[in-house]
Amino acid sequence: MTKAIRVHTPGGPEQMKLEDVTLPAPGKGQVHLRHRAIGVNFIDVYYRTGAYPASAPFTPGCEGAGDVVAVGEGVTDFKPGDRVAYAGPIGGYAAERVIDAHYLVHLPASISYETAAGMMLKGLTAQYLLRRTYRVQKGDTILVHAAAGGVGLILCQWGRALGATVIGTVGSRDKAQLAKEAGADHVILYREEDFAARVKEITGGKLCHVVYDGVGKTTFPASLDCLRPFGMFASYGSASGPIEAFNIGLLAQKGSLYATRPTLFTHMADRAVLNEMAAELMEVVGNGAVKVPVHAHFPLAEAARAHTLLEGRATTGAAVLIP
Repeated sequence: MTKAIRVHTPGGPEQMKLEDVTLPAPGKGQVHLRHRAIGVNFIDVYYRTGAYPASAPFTPGCEGAGDVVAVGEGVTDFKPGDRVAYAGPIGGYAAERVIDAHYLVHLPASISYETAAGMMLKGLTAQYLLRRTYRVQKGDTILVHAAAGGVGLILCQWGRALGATVIGTVGSRDKAQLAKEAGADHVILYREEDFAARVKEITGGKLCHVVYDGVGKTTFPASLDCLRPFGMFASYGSASGPIEAFNIGLLAQKGSLYATRPTLFTHMADRAVLNEMAAELMEVVGNGAVKVPVHAHFPLAEAARAHTLLEGRATTGAAVLIP
């Protein structure tokens, strides 16, 4: 028996209830994991509201860190007592869970459980965006929307470490300071300024090689006006609502642009790729090139409050639940 947040009917934060749950023994290829910390992300909101369908009742949460309690048949990479972290399928808002070993990676002693729980989903997302979707090179200019958010702060730091000029958009002066501290060379207050016009001004008309956009509806299609010919528009989230259907001819008109909507789980489907991605993430966090600030800690029972603050844009950096 363990404690877990359950959603019986999709809707607001109040739909998340702390309940007693009986866990099955780990099956073939599975691991029984005891959480030390659990990440809170916008994807959890999408599941809770029903924007991403899940069979009710379900437990949200796609990211966490903890210790292996037991392993099922065929699991050879992990043993009881191992420190591990993951980004994976829903089920994370729980003191303990059973999860496929495919999603777990070993957590070095140099990285805390809280940091790992706050970095796996966001950090692996940043990795595939910066290194696999558009491979940022020294001298590139990149635009990061929501630069003070969880993924945004990592994109700013990692982009700067790769030698790129980083332009970030944020919604307040406090968040502008956070983005600057994270390595953004230029910060645009999108509520006060026309960000496309400012990007053109900042770059002397040369514009950006890539736009990383986790905001969605409110930043499109102006994001396309920030790209130079053959630039890449990488949409990885829709915090303001989904981007509506558009005529693909718009990409031709704006300069033979590329547009993509990748997902982390497609990249992680290949275990060897996941290991490579995680190793690179652990390296940049371990050597200090990327710091993952965990600004908010909530007891597991207060998951609803965490969601309320997240949706109200009242959080910066990472937020974690502690079982």
